[in-house]
Amino acid sequence: MNLLALDTSTEACSVALQTGDVVHDRHELRPREHTRLLLPMINDVLAAGGVAVDELDAVVLGNGPGSFIGLRIAASVAQGLCYGSGAALVPVSSLAAVAVEVFALHRTDTVLVAQDAHMNEVYLAVFTAGSDRLPCDEGTVRLQRAGRIDTVPDGAVAAGAGWHRLSRPLGSESRPAGRIAGTAVPSSHLPPAARPPGAGSRSICGTCVAGTCLYSS
Repeated sequence: MNLLALDTSTEACSVALQTGDVVHDRHELRPREHTRLLLPMINDVLAAGGVAVDELDAVVLGNGPGSFIGLRIAASVAQGLCYGSGAALVPVSSLAAVAVEVFALHRTDTVLVAQDAHMNEVYLAVFTAGSDRLPCDEGTVRLQRAGRIDTVPDGAVAAGAGWHRLSRPLGSESRPAGRIAGTAVPSSHLPPAARPPGAGSRSICGTCVAGTCLYSS
């Protein structure tokens, strides 16, 4: 099966092609350059995989939440590819894509994903790992005002690119930041109060949907 995955919902532009068990991907963190980057990146992964557009079985679209303009860019390209090739269009949550990678790389059953919504807000969602290690949504995505989070699940791993907006990640001073078991973003992206001892340093940008392409097919 040939699956092409696209995500431009944040400041990064990500493309991945899965052909059988092989994945070819491209990822660039370049704000406001998605329109210029997306099509060449698609051409690159198709060429690397030796796959023509009309050989695609599905296009996996990271459908946010995220930047309105960014979402329109990927959605327009995905719809055009599907129309021209007859491939199926498969939308996936960009937040769930972050959780997929976290569960694959970290020994945790809970991940708290925060993505930058700008306007002094973040998109926030909690996911738990199912029996197959795929994320189970613990509630609807909420738009959280920047500054603090009122409740944090014990043992959760923090992931996503929105944590720099949360200067006070816990709603109560009586709850130590150490309750966040680890991070899946560089510690430099977290406010000081949210940097637990031994926090992981692997970057989970929240935009590469290659993991979702692999696991949800």
